[in-house]
Amino acid sequence: AMMSRSIMTRVALNILTVIILLLSGCCDANRKLLVFLIDGFRYDYMDDLQNLAGFREIVDNGVKVDYLTPDFPSLSYPNYYSLMTGRYCEVHQMTGNYMWDKDTMKEFLIGTNPDSRLPMWWDGSEPLWVTMQKLGKRVYMYYWPGCEVTILGVRPTFCEEYVYNPSEKNLIDSMESALNMLKSDKADMAGIYYEKIDVEGHHFGPHSPEIQHAIRSLDQAFQTLNQKIKEKNMRDDINVVLFSDHGMTDLQWMEKVIELDNYIDMTHIIKMMDRGPVVSLWPKQDKFEEIYQNLSTVDNMNVYKKQEIPDRFHYKNGRFVSTLTLVAEPGWFITENKAKLPFWKNGTEEAGGWQHGWHGCIKLVNTFVMLQKNISKNVLTLH
Repeated sequence: AMMSRSIMTRVALNILTVIILLLSGCCDANRKLLVFLIDGFRYDYMDDLQNLAGFREIVDNGVKVDYLTPDFPSLSYPNYYSLMTGRYCEVHQMTGNYMWDKDTMKEFLIGTNPDSRLPMWWDGSEPLWVTMQKLGKRVYMYYWPGCEVTILGVRPTFCEEYVYNPSEKNLIDSMESALNMLKSDKADMAGIYYEKIDVEGHHFGPHSPEIQHAIRSLDQAFQTLNQKIKEKNMRDDINVVLFSDHGMTDLQWMEKVIELDNYIDMTHIIKMMDRGPVVSLWPKQDKFEEIYQNLSTVDNMNVYKKQEIPDRFHYKNGRFVSTLTLVAEPGWFITENKAKLPFWKNGTEEAGGWQHGWHGCIKLVNTFVMLQKNISKNVLTLH
């Protein structure tokens, strides 16, 4: 059975509870923590676990949940922050990969946009690394989005700033550095972000040879990690946690497109942020009702005024939520027109792309959680 919409935050809280218990020394005061955020890793990517020795060793020495349902919207930045704060998007305020603040006219754009580093986007809740720093712990973070931001006046001890799609060499080097910092007591926790799985999923799809190769390469990296932990005699000194922000659907966004140009005059829109399953619109004041009524007739999509967004999304109270939010039915993609569709030319066939972001009713956007070492199998019981 599918998880209820309320479970994501309970899961995030459970993950944070486990991490905090480990860091507090409830099990062994000498143990350090190594956390991996693997972007876009779908819950079933490890179904062939017998042929993934790196992942299998972690599972054999710990616990793996069946799947984790992302918070709404099932996009990267909202769920990065839900996982690290244990709070819904409307509480931590990270409500999209693309956001706009009408008061300052600033934009948050996924990636390396300088304005996205402004504390105002991040200060809605306290992420784990900030909590740890406040408690006198030392945190080293590698390519983790947001680690370069001063959040509530705090930065981690060390931050290797995010770059688009860190390479496998970046990953291996980060693992080596993190283990050395943890081993030498320069760090109490290290966090590593890896984007390759998400990139290949978007470009080639979740069943492609490219995604299978990326998974095998990632598994090789974890085989190396497991070996280095043994070589450094750290098996009794470290806990390892792996999780992801969302999965990936089998749906190509080129197939079912809702073209807003067919229903509204886009010159009446002050701002539009994002394209895809969830789109944010700020219509001109004198055109608001007209825009709302026109969009209300569109099939395969719901349009919500801010205060009419369903409570189950835990979204409408977000500071940066738009005056109109468009939510597509599963499999449908919202854009101005087909010419504005994002896609990739992969060199072998027609341009295309795969997507996530639909709300909780497609199991394929679900992701995974794995915890290794000094963690009881009874601590986290999720199905």
